[in-house]
Amino acid sequence: MTDGVADLIIRIKNALGRKQEIVDAPHSILKEEVVKVLLNHGYLEKKEVLTRGGKKILRMTLKYKRDQYGKKAQGAILDLKRISRPGKRIYVDARRIPRVQSGYGLAVLSTSRGVITDSEARQLKIGGEIICYVY
Repeated sequence: MTDGVADLIIRIKNALGRKQEIVDAPHSILKEEVVKVLLNHGYLEKKEVLTRGGKKILRMTLKYKRDQYGKKAQGAILDLKRISRPGKRIYVDARRIPRVQSGYGLAVLSTSRGVITDSEARQLKIGGEIICYVY
């Protein structure tokens, strides 16, 4: 597998489709940073880094909105899209950072200051590689 972030995104989307609480993915520093951004903005409930068989596992607990009966109605993440990929990297400068869903979503960027959101990058006036869109 060459694109670990795409694998992470697909795992999250599949778990949301099946209304699962927990998602496990192989650990990497970039994936952990992306998950931290999702956690800080309320798209996930919690994250853990576990060791299983000598390898690190990234465990995420998904967040769901509940209906009036307490059942899982809808995930906090409506859609997650991979933008930059190994075959086509997408870089933007600070003036060209897109607004996702008219500001209701967020873009996750990899910058010289680490993995941050689109609004943080605009505030710092730095660009970077667009990793994914979340809304």
